[in-house]
Amino acid sequence: VTDPLPIVVITTFDLDEYVHGALKAGARGFLLKDAGPALLTQAIHAAADGDALIAPSVTVRLLATFAHAHTSAPRQPTEPLTAREEEVLVPVAQGRTNSEIASELHITPSTVKAHLASLMRKLGARNRVEVAMWAHETGRI
Repeated sequence: VTDPLPIVVITTFDLDEYVHGALKAGARGFLLKDAGPALLTQAIHAAADGDALIAPSVTVRLLATFAHAHTSAPRQPTEPLTAREEEVLVPVAQGRTNSEIASELHITPSTVKAHLASLMRKLGARNRVEVAMWAHETGRI
């Protein structure tokens, strides 16, 4: 059995129900049509690498909705987060791309990706959206 192709949804409809539906169906990205070629390219590369990229404006709304709906205590990481993982966590939760985070922290995009993979492992998260939700749940953002 082969893995399904990663899907990036590009739409003119900025509706939460479409975002939720796309993510539940397994989409690896959700962009609005005005995202521009750079963000589209990043979303395609992220999806191909097994990551997810959601339009920053959609991410903020998605996280706010999740924060208001979530009532149980956030899960604890399997191991303590390193200082650098904490530094990477916040911009991930703000919807920044690996390249943007790398530029801000003066590290390479592959180093950001390594820290993100470690965060996902420690948090039991499947993608960046779950990492971002955890950051919101724990008051880091």
